Amino acid sequence: MHKLVPSFAAAGVTALAALALTATTFAQPPAGFGGAPVRAQIPGLPTTPTAVVLPKLSGEMKGPGPMFDSAPSQAPGLGLDHFKYQTKEYFVSGTAAGKPYVTRVVVRRPADDKKFSGLVLAESMHSSGAAHAFEFTAAYVMSSGHVAVEILTTSPKQFTDFNAKRYADLKIEDGQAGDILAQVGALVKSDHGPLGKLKVRKMVLSGSSMSSGTLINYLPWHMVYRTPDMQHIYDGFMPTSAGQTIMEVDVPLIQLPTMLELENNVPHRQDSDEPGKQYRLYEFAGVGHVDSRDNVRLKPNPCAKELSTIPLQAFFSVGLYHLFRWVDQGIAPPRAQRVLLDRDTSNDGSLMALDEHGNPVGGIRTVYVDVPVAKYAALNTPATPLIANPSAWIVRNGGEQGAQIMCRLSAYQVHFSDEELRKLYGTPSDYVKKFEARLAELEKQGWSLPVYHDLIMSDAKAVQF
Repeated sequence: MHKLVPSFAAAGVTALAALALTATTFAQPPAGFGGAPVRAQIPGLPTTPTAVVLPKLSGEMKGPGPMFDSAPSQAPGLGLDHFKYQTKEYFVSGTAAGKPYVTRVVVRRPADDKKFSGLVLAESMHSSGAAHAFEFTAAYVMSSGHVAVEILTTSPKQFTDFNAKRYADLKIEDGQAGDILAQVGALVKSDHGPLGKLKVRKMVLSGSSMSSGTLINYLPWHMVYRTPDMQHIYDGFMPTSAGQTIMEVDVPLIQLPTMLELENNVPHRQDSDEPGKQYRLYEFAGVGHVDSRDNVRLKPNPCAKELSTIPLQAFFSVGLYHLFRWVDQGIAPPRAQRVLLDRDTSNDGSLMALDEHGNPVGGIRTVYVDVPVAKYAALNTPATPLIANPSAWIVRNGGEQGAQIMCRLSAYQVHFSDEELRKLYGTPSDYVKKFEARLAELEKQGWSLPVYHDLIMSDAKAVQF
């Protein structure tokens, strides 16, 4: 059976338990990858580049009943309607690991074909039921005309629980994820896929936390499987909220760990432009493991501390922007400093080195930590007792236990006092000027994208002291 790490839900583990295990818990591929024959590592996987057999695509699924919504967490005013995007659902069937499968594929695309950029963001759906790679980059993806493709690689139980009639045909077993990702990816690039005759120039695979683990486990399959015309299926990779050291592959890879990973498991790979080792590590200072700002699973706030309002989407999108330029135009991304570690929790409670405001030192700077009004930190805790009327997701996943998991993965913020803010900035208007000047610098350097300018500035303009 093709397997590095078990697929959580397919192995009978609940989505709740899967979410509790961040990507830092995934096993690293066996030593020797990047040079050793694949056959020595994974029985049954080809040892030379091999074209996949394209699976079968259904027509668009339009019922019966409602579609499972895997991307409900959008920034206000920056959702699919604003960008005139459509969501289309399909079933794809084939054979993986020697057994038949039927999976779900969701395509989020411009309503106007002429708006398609030719670039595709693909992801394996997180076992919690979320298309996090899309959620965490949505405004950038849609403002650029990119297509987002979501592929189910874990148990379909939550789909049949949601709508048994619509999803009765879905069937996925443990050990099939690698083959499914290869086959569906090749189908998307073909004329027989859900994009029809639209030409896909490049496609990258992303994921966050658990779905980053799925991506990392897929990399040995990437090294041997090809499209029917023997081209790469995925032209680059972007695992986010992932802290393990990742094997070398023959296409660019940008990794984005967060404060949670930097408190637990720090990647050791060095940036490289060498063919076969193209890699960047981007650590954004102050950014949390999950989006705490727009995440419907955290509304209302079930945690003891105020949720961080840093827009994670604005910074994960920077990584995707640079990855697309790298794979599509050959423009190598800028290199970045890493967050400094003092590995001493006795001085400030963190393994990271913190500045005088309690925020990380080094890393890729954001305007939120360079012109701060708060301390941003990882590892929130649930409120005790559990708040009344928590989100539907938390209720479905055990109430207090669900809150414990989501709060552990969320970041929090501790606001400075009005007195501290007056000492730092004088007046709110002076603060806004300083904030906007620093934001302009970061945009010029490529560390903040203009599509998020107004959203970020709205935070500064809301500050009063």
